[in-house]
Order: sequence, then C-alpha cells, then structure tokens
Amino acid sequence: MSIIIAIANQKGGVGKTTTAVNLAAALALKKKRTLLVDLDPQANTTLTFFPIEEISYSVYDALADHQVNLTEIIKPTSWANLCVVPSKIALAKLEATLVGQFDGPYRLKDALAACREDYDFIVIDCPPALGIITVNALVAATHLLVPIQAAYYAMEGTDDLLETLSRIRARPNPDLQLLGVVLTLYDKRTNLARDIQQQVRRVFGAKVFRTLIGKNVRLEESPAYKETIFTYAPDSSGAADYQNLAREVLQRV
Repeated sequence: MSIIIAIANQKGGVGKTTTAVNLAAALALKKKRTLLVDLDPQANTTLTFFPIEEISYSVYDALADHQVNLTEIIKPTSWANLCVVPSKIALAKLEATLVGQFDGPYRLKDALAACREDYDFIVIDCPPALGIITVNALVAATHLLVPIQAAYYAMEGTDDLLETLSRIRARPNPDLQLLGVVLTLYDKRTNLARDIQQQVRRVFGAKVFRTLIGKNVRLEESPAYKETIFTYAPDSSGAADYQNLAREVLQRV
C-alpha cells in the first residue's frame, strides 16, 4: 500500500510546490516509485516537467465528471521512478463543480484507487486554500506534511489547517497522520529565523523535521528554469536539504 503525502498550508509563498517537486524527485532518486499529483490550478508543479501545450487531459478531467480515468492522464517524466498527474487552470472550476455533490470530498481518493498499488509514494501538491480541492487531498492522504516559512506571521493560518485536519480525522479519514512540519526559506544568519524555529518547535515539538530547507539562490532559481534542484544545481545546499528531508520522511513512515 502506497504512502500518500499531502503537502498543504493555506498560506501562500511557503514553499509547497518547491517541496512537493523536490521531495518527490528525491524519493525517486532513492528508487521509490513516486507519483506527483498537481492539485494546484496554477500548475507550477506540472510546468516543472512539461510545457503546458503537451497537456491535453488534466486532473480536473478525472475529478470533475469521472469521464477520464486518472490512469489515462498520468505522464511519465524523464526521471526514472517519477510520474506526474498534471494540472491546468481549469482545476479552478472544481470548487464550483463539486458543491453539493455527496461524493465531492472523495473524488481524488476514488480516482487514486486505480493506481495506488503501482507506487511506493504519492505526493500531492495542494493549492493555498482550505477548500474542496485541499479537502480531497486530505481525505485521500495517509500523511500531511506542512511547510512553514521562517518569516513573520509564520504560524498564521496553522490553527485553521489543524482544525481541518481534526475534522478530516473525525469522519472521512480517521487514519490521516501529521507526518511533520518543515521549516522553509530558513536563513540561519538571522535572529528572526532562529526565533521562528523555536516558536514552531514549541508548538509542534517532535513533529518538526530536523532538516531545515535553507534560503538558497539556486533553489529559488530552479522553478524559473523548469527544473528540480537536482537537475539545476545538484551540488547545491538546496539539493542536500531535500535529500535530507526525503531521508527523514522515509524514517518516519
């Protein structure tokens, strides 16, 4: 049975997509069969691997009306052990489409059932919101990973996310676990970053990963070049950080 990790935080700019892309790539490098699901209408995860003109069907088509099986839209990447379920801007319509649908929160879980056994890990990149799309990810997931930026208002919105986690556990997915919290854009030179780390560790304790994703120019540049950190700057500290994070994830699951 595959491990399904939803990467979520309704606060934007905290490194969700960067973490989803590079954690999935790191797991693939460790020879884990990995499926990366792009659940963000901005489709930045998808664009890391494919030009948008190469995407005919997207995750929206699999979740909106069941007319397309998810297995039909999975695209292999140039990486061994890594495939992607692509997204498009059309996914933004899913919120309205699923309103009032009795199975609305279960669409992704049902769609993944057809391919779950084919992968060791499924990593889901969620949008910066706690709507029905993110709820679909949490209902489908076995684990939640929360990136938190080491900056002012770092904890803003985490109460809402944890409340959503509790509600998902209470009914649709009682087995959902908080895998951990990872600090991103961490600048070890500043007192602020150290203060934020202490604050996050006071709140989440042992759930905070030892690995800190440092503020790194190469890591910030790689999305602009449509590459993972491992192809753009394999010897950078950003690549080392995500290798270390993947190692911790494997230890925790």
